[in-house]
Amino acid sequence: MRQRRLLQYGVFGVVAISFILFVGWWRVDGPGAPEPFIRRPLDLPAMEFRLTDHAGNAVGPEVLTGRATMVFFGFTFCPDVCPTTLSDISSWLEMMGDDSDALNVIFITVDPERDTVDAMAEYVGYFDANIRGWSGTNEQIAVAADMFRVTYEKVPTDGEDYTMNHTASVFLFKTNGQFAGAIDYHETRETAVPKIRRAMTEKEEVPQ
Repeated sequence: MRQRRLLQYGVFGVVAISFILFVGWWRVDGPGAPEPFIRRPLDLPAMEFRLTDHAGNAVGPEVLTGRATMVFFGFTFCPDVCPTTLSDISSWLEMMGDDSDALNVIFITVDPERDTVDAMAEYVGYFDANIRGWSGTNEQIAVAADMFRVTYEKVPTDGEDYTMNHTASVFLFKTNGQFAGAIDYHETRETAVPKIRRAMTEKEEVPQ
């Protein structure tokens, strides 16, 4: 009888621990996990900033409306996140074929001290031809980053060098400039491309 009771307690303990682990998985990594928090960028028509594209043209949010838009912030000295993301974006555009020509694809630097217009032109040349590089002064970049709700900071490394920490999401906007969502770092093509296509086809939201 005693052995039987101990066995029952053991089974109950295993079930209880398994249930606790399942609940933890559900809330942290599973379907019950909260969505990653992203500060919502302003809609493009509500933004006000001036930058310079990699061809030397003055640009701002007004040049982005009328077509769906993808925006990613990074820097050319980035060792992994930026080249990986731009390579991912290039693969998404390739997967979309000719439809990708109907997109604005913008890469905005968070390191204007090193990322001059010429440096941006050289860097984006390694990726899909639809990707445009935008730069500006420190003040101009700060204003644009605030409009997109992007955070970044300079981080000293060995010697007198430095790197940049920054928001790594790709922001999507509808053809009318309304924010349509974000694509997370390392998101697969199978989920990223449908998000892009939705942004290209979603109609303007009419206030109720």
